[in-house]
Amino acid sequence: MVELMVRQTSEAPIGVYVCLLKGCSRRKALAEGKQVHALTVQSVLDSNIFLANTLVHMYSNCGSVLDAHKVFSNMPQHNVYSWTAIISAYANSGQGEEAINLFQQMQETGLAPDKVLFVVVLKACARLAALEQGKQLHSDIIKRGFQSDVIVASTLVDMYAKCGCTEDARELFNNMSERDVVSWNAMIAGYAQNGLGKEALALYEQMKQEGVQPNNVTFVLLLKACASVAALEQGKQLHSDIIKRGFQSDVIVGSTLVDMYAKCGCTEDARELFNNMSERDVALWTVMIAGYAQNGLGKEALALYEQMKQEGVQPDNVTFVLLLKACASLVALEQGKQLHSDIIKRGFQSDMIVGSTLVDMYAKCGCTEDARELFNNMSERDAVSWNAMIAGYAQNGLGKEALSLFDQMQREGTKPNDVTYICVLSACAHSRLVDEGRYVFDSMCENYGVTPTREHYACMVDLLGRAGCLSDAELFINKMPIQPDSVVWMTLLGAARNHGHVAIGKRAFDRVVKLEPKNAAPYVLLSNIYAAAGRKDELAKIRNEMKEAGVKKMPGCSWIEVDNQVHAFVVGDVTHPQSKEILAELDRLVGLMKEVGYIPDLSFVVDDVEDDEKENALCQHSEKLAIAFGLINTPPGTPIRIKKNLRVCGDCHSATKIISKIVGREISVMDANRSHHFKDGFCFCGDYW
Repeated sequence: MVELMVRQTSEAPIGVYVCLLKGCSRRKALAEGKQVHALTVQSVLDSNIFLANTLVHMYSNCGSVLDAHKVFSNMPQHNVYSWTAIISAYANSGQGEEAINLFQQMQETGLAPDKVLFVVVLKACARLAALEQGKQLHSDIIKRGFQSDVIVASTLVDMYAKCGCTEDARELFNNMSERDVVSWNAMIAGYAQNGLGKEALALYEQMKQEGVQPNNVTFVLLLKACASVAALEQGKQLHSDIIKRGFQSDVIVGSTLVDMYAKCGCTEDARELFNNMSERDVALWTVMIAGYAQNGLGKEALALYEQMKQEGVQPDNVTFVLLLKACASLVALEQGKQLHSDIIKRGFQSDMIVGSTLVDMYAKCGCTEDARELFNNMSERDAVSWNAMIAGYAQNGLGKEALSLFDQMQREGTKPNDVTYICVLSACAHSRLVDEGRYVFDSMCENYGVTPTREHYACMVDLLGRAGCLSDAELFINKMPIQPDSVVWMTLLGAARNHGHVAIGKRAFDRVVKLEPKNAAPYVLLSNIYAAAGRKDELAKIRNEMKEAGVKKMPGCSWIEVDNQVHAFVVGDVTHPQSKEILAELDRLVGLMKEVGYIPDLSFVVDDVEDDEKENALCQHSEKLAIAFGLINTPPGTPIRIKKNLRVCGDCHSATKIISKIVGREISVMDANRSHHFKDGFCFCGDYW
């Protein structure tokens, strides 16, 4: 319709041009808008500021900021509406700094901003977290008497909250003479965005007490707050309120409900909601896939993707990122390759986030050469892309390659961030590059102004601990300028386990248990230390302490992909349909292994049972079950790839080396810390892990 009117318009009254431009603006019809612009005479634009403002607004709404600025610059005069149109153009396109600069230019001309313009510039400050400029605007708003306007005040609340000043935001909110649902939503959003989910939920109770009716936006914000603090019971109450108020059929509310249940660990409830929704768009499918992936249910996430395709729903880039992460978590290489093919078919291969996640997936599946080829072919790379490849090298024990890539990153002008340094330090730790790691750590702040966090300190403890410098590692912790957390002390405890240092192990254990009294891992590691040292009395004591504390060890679980199906095994698993065949294969392998000198390391069994029971338990560790399953279900010579949720124990590491030589297979195991690649009786980690 717009196109037809444009063709029929040559010389027309100004009102016709204005109507056409407004129509183009509403429809975001840039091409037709340019045609209308071409029909206008410059002299008419110069003499009619209303028409010129409408043209600037049209270009702004169609996303063409340069065209909007060109028209604005050619205007002989500007009023507050002209400035509002051009400032909105920059603010809405994500160029907040330029929007603020233009606002300051307008003030220099002596024009007085109105309420609408203050709202536009406050939103720009909020997006940039530009607190000082926001405070100056607040002062100007008070001077001009706009502070009592409910829209302006609500936007001020939003600005302070987005700048992290929730107390200032709440004070403003409390002092508002009039508050509508938008005001309440702004304050609830401020709490939720700053990780204050409990405060957001408390404010909702106050909102109900004051008789303010929530809308769909309110419920979306509150559900996100519940998800952020895993407040399942309050989430269920919100679900009840949503049904009472008739918002259950709202697609966005429904998607957020699914997300809330999934983030609270209730994937079955989330799936039931998902199945019962009358309308399911790609965002909803993606939320359910994310729910599975976040709860370690990668197999279910991939199965849902197959259903999604069958129902004709087109995945977007976010869907693919989540699915690739699911494949990486399961070391499901074949399904990852199929996703890669789908990504190419749908034209997402040039998406930088998708590309970086593909690099990560291939690296986590042990295919560092494929990952590097993808990385090299990326048309655009940011710090996330470089970090993915450096982390890939680190996880696969290729420290020198990681350092080389780190140097290349800096040469090509990409600034390393805090995550980059975690990846590089981890690479040094896994490759015995102690001096290099020390240098990288010392240069962080000096070269790029990156202040070390607990994660960086934990990497340094890992670097020193793996190298056997346990006293240095303990001294390093004691000199930390920030309080060490449980991760730092657990890292030292793990190093003490690897090197059999009883005293340091006990001191690290005491620190961890104070910080995380219900964590089973420190009890298991100290038990291993005592068992290896032959300290039976201390071993019995720590077992009793573990029982008295009610602490239970997380069961080991391993996954293997065969014929595009992911199979999961837990320690001692006899539930698999092929359990008899798997156990028979393990018996055969153990017999062959013992013939070449394998002796089970019983110190890795912390249960107080007889030695033959300990040996049987070792034999049925989850990764050994997965290996046996892979051997009887794949052709000879086929590589075997396994993912484990915990660190591979020393006995399984030794056994897998021998198995790789006996069966003539390459075996890759990605555990909680790194990848192990076994071939011909050796592991590429060089037993340094």
